[in-house]
Order: sequence, then C-alpha cells, then structure tokens
Amino acid sequence: MSQSETRSSEIAAQALDAHRRWHGKMQTLPKCPVRGIEDFALWYTPGVAAAARAVAEDPAQSFALTDRGDRVAIVSDGSRVLGLGDIGPEAALPVMEGKALLFKYLGGVDATALCIDRHGIDEIVDFVQAIGPSFGGVNLEDIATPKCFRVLERLQAALPIPVWHDDQQGTAAAALAGLLGALEIVGKAMAESRITLIGAGAANVSVYRLLKAAGADPAKMRVCDSAGLLHQDRVDISADRERLREKWTICRETNPDRHRGGIVEALAGADVCIAFSAPGPGLIPPEAIAGMTRDAIVFACANPTPEIWPEAARQAGARIVATGRSDFANQVNNALVFPGLFRGVLDIRARRISDRAALAAARALVGRARALGLGEQSLLPPLDDIAAAAAVAGAAAAALAAEGEAGIDRKAEWVREATTARILAARAATALIAGPDGLADGLAGGLSDGRHNAPAASGQAR
Repeated sequence: MSQSETRSSEIAAQALDAHRRWHGKMQTLPKCPVRGIEDFALWYTPGVAAAARAVAEDPAQSFALTDRGDRVAIVSDGSRVLGLGDIGPEAALPVMEGKALLFKYLGGVDATALCIDRHGIDEIVDFVQAIGPSFGGVNLEDIATPKCFRVLERLQAALPIPVWHDDQQGTAAAALAGLLGALEIVGKAMAESRITLIGAGAANVSVYRLLKAAGADPAKMRVCDSAGLLHQDRVDISADRERLREKWTICRETNPDRHRGGIVEALAGADVCIAFSAPGPGLIPPEAIAGMTRDAIVFACANPTPEIWPEAARQAGARIVATGRSDFANQVNNALVFPGLFRGVLDIRARRISDRAALAAARALVGRARALGLGEQSLLPPLDDIAAAAAVAGAAAAALAAEGEAGIDRKAEWVREATTARILAARAATALIAGPDGLADGLAGGLSDGRHNAPAASGQAR
C-alpha cells in the first residue's frame, strides 16, 4: 500500500468516528439576542405579526426581515455523489451537510441541506420551485448527468433567485483558476496549450465551456469519456444528440482530426490534463502522463480518490500536479469558489449567476495566489483564506452588477468588507464549540453514548 493509500484509509476511519461522535456537522442557533422570555414578544407573537404583514404587502421585504437573504438551499437527489455514484438521498446527506459547513465557515452563508427522494427532472424542478420563497439562492449538488443540465436550465429560467450547480460552475471556476496559475508558472499561453479533459460529466462539460471563455482553443483540445475520445464520428452520442447536446457540442468543436483511443491516446502530446472522472487510483496510468509534453500540468480531481496519485504523476514526468483533496498540495476544489461567490451574490441580491461571474471569481483567486506567493506547490490560496473568499465575493458581485443583475447597489469594496466580517463571526462561533476548555470533547462524548453530561475537564484523555 502506497503512502497516499495509507493516508486515505486513515482519514476515512477518523472521519467516520468524528461523524458518529457529533451526530453530523450542523445545528441551528439564534442570530438575535434573547435576554429573557419578554423578548419573545418581539421575535414571535405578538410582534412577529408586524413583520408578516410587511412581507405580505411587499414580498421583497422577506429578504430584509428574515434570514432568507442570507440562506441558500443545497438540493440533491443523491444520484451522483462525489465519485460514489447513485447512493441515494440518505447517503448524500453527510456530503450536503458538509457543504453547509463549508458555506458557513468559509463564506459566512447560512445553508440548508435538502436531500430529496425525487429523481425525475420535473419532480426536482417542482420541488425547488416550491421551496424558492424560503431561500435567497439555490445550490444544486450531486445530480447525475445529463438531467443536471436540464434541471439547472429550467430553474434558472423559472426562479427569481440565483440557481447554481456547483458541480458544474463552481468546479469549472476553481479548475480555471488553478490552470491560469499553472500556465503562468510554466510560461505557456492558454490559447496555444493543448488541453485534454478526462471525463465528460457535469464538471468537465462546464470546465470546457469556461476554458473557451478564457481563451482556450477548442481545436487544440481533446475530451475523453468512459468510451474513449470524443469526435464527430461518435455514433453513440450523435444518435442521442438532443439528450446529450452538451457532449455533442464538444464532439463537433474539439479533436478536429478525429483521433480515436482512450486516455493514453488522449494525453499524447498534451500540455494539460484536467481530470474529473471516476475515482482512482489507476484510472490514468503513468505511461499516459509520460506521453505528455515537458512541464506537463496534471489536475487529477476525482473524489474521494484521484485518478492518479500525485507522487505517481510526478514520477511519470508531470511538473505541476493538483487534486481535489485537502491533504495534498494544490487543492482544486469548488470550496474555493462557492462560499465567497454566493456571499457576494446574496449581498447584492443578484437574480442569476453568470459565466462572467465565474470567470471573475477565478481571476480573483489567481490574484490572491500571487499575493501569497504563486508556486508549483501553491497554485491557489488555502481553503480557509478569508481574503480569498472576500476577493471572490467582491469580484463576482462587481461582474454581476456590470451585467445589470444586481437587485441592490453595493460596491465591491463593501461586499469584501462585509464578507470578511461575516466569516470572522462564523469562525468565532465555531471556536466556542472547539475551545481549549474541553467543551468539544465533553459534548461529543455525551452525544455518542446517549448521555448529556457536563463538559469534560480540560486535559481529559481523548
């Protein structure tokens, strides 16, 4: 077993124990002061009726008088969870709860995990439309392709609040940010680089679209799915081109020489490999990396296990390697994007989230990486970098305002400062749980065995 495999196994065991001890990751706490039961007259009856009447007269007041303007729905049917596949809504809940944690800790955004036992396009759309009045935005998550594309399209057209599919747009923005930094390090231009995408699901379909917007040349690109290289002679796709229209577009625009083959052939002579496919290791063989050009850039981003371990990719000749995991250098993860981006979107009450906002977020991340010291082992800011989240929030807000999508006129500087304050508040609250007085261990111990004891004394054995 390699060092990476050993580390992965250890993390899995520790994570299962931690989830069992804490019964999950999120809870609900008041955000208003409660100095005594007399305050209930303000927050509930009879005073709350005044707020209800105000919203009845003007529904837009729901953003000002409730938590709606700070809250996002995380909606999943559990049909494509991480690299685990169709594991169902119950099994998706730990992941969506984790997403809510990232929203709050990294972006100061309240988020609610909603894992639903509805799997048809119409059913998912109807559900999200029904809950829309309770939220300021919707984050679709881990919904299988190609239905995820249709769900997103329909909800974006139907709802007056922004709807975002993080597996598509967030992943693409993070990957673009990492690639911009990597190309800068190796001294290659986006327009001249031969880029190969491994996997043609929700993530890489959006990566492809955003790369084009950033200047990549489709004629120099190759895309490989589980059946091999995409090209215009792929009968399995052309015969189903309406349902698979995103894939068919890629077939028509890339690989003009109609090269055939699998991953090894797709990476031959490539400058860049961006993989969002099935978990490895071993999906991308070392010989495929060895066939790339000098100073090769490899993003192996499948979760929970990358398509090739970083050390294997480097040994095969890659100069810069990134994964989607936090336990390796160069984490290309959508958590660098969605917390800050949604904070900016909510603060200006944007009506939608565009590719222009995603591009702005990617460039803001590269700018922050430069400020921290862009390097082969530091392509992107760390996930918990508050300045990076604030930069993303401000950049996304400015881009959407320029497109006329802002419902409130707030400058990027205001958004950055407000984002910083909200994140600091969220982390201060979290610190109360995991403080040095042993509170965390005491509470966890009481929950895990059904007791509700006083907090353990400081220094108690763990």
